[in-house]
Amino acid sequence: MTTQSSSTRLMLITPPVADAEAMAFRLMQAMAGGDVAAVLLRLSAGDDRSRIERVKRLAGPVQANNVALVVEDNALVAARGGADGVHLTGGPAAVSEARSSLKSERIIGIGALRARHDAMDAGEAGVDYVMFGEPRPDGSLPPLAAVVERAGWWAEIFETPCVAYAPDADSIPALIETGAEFVALGAWAFDEGQDIRALVEQANQAISACAARKTAR
Repeated sequence: MTTQSSSTRLMLITPPVADAEAMAFRLMQAMAGGDVAAVLLRLSAGDDRSRIERVKRLAGPVQANNVALVVEDNALVAARGGADGVHLTGGPAAVSEARSSLKSERIIGIGALRARHDAMDAGEAGVDYVMFGEPRPDGSLPPLAAVVERAGWWAEIFETPCVAYAPDADSIPALIETGAEFVALGAWAFDEGQDIRALVEQANQAISACAARKTAR
């Protein structure tokens, strides 16, 4: 999960996955649309064994496309399933626990950061990325303007990469302009009837257009 020529790259955040086969098909469609840096896999309820099997089923095809797979909030399932890392939502205090159970080469990212000092604490704890703007536990979203401000502030000052969450396709260009290393397309991108391949293609076109404008300045 690295940047290429300092351009923004895409992260895909799945809805809670119960059927790994169906999600594998959707992810193949998405990755056919162009560059994707990472997939954040959210898993529906189940015992650890069944969840590990779902991770294993998805890790192979995702990683075969040079895309990192991170699992939400379960370092054990992530490690045993062969994922590349874990995405935490339990605050900076969860970082040290995850680090102790994961090998150093695995990714640890963090979201659900409600204040600037939370993000700074997470950065100091050694996370590999911070995420801004994703849905709150009640499903509500922070205002887009606040996410743009927060991502721009972080990208300008800190070396730790940041992920800016796009609540819809229309918000993608504004989030790219912040300089965030990654823009995340949420579960909405996997909605039935959504052409996820075209969405990824259009997002990458927006990234290229932004890079061209910055080069021309």
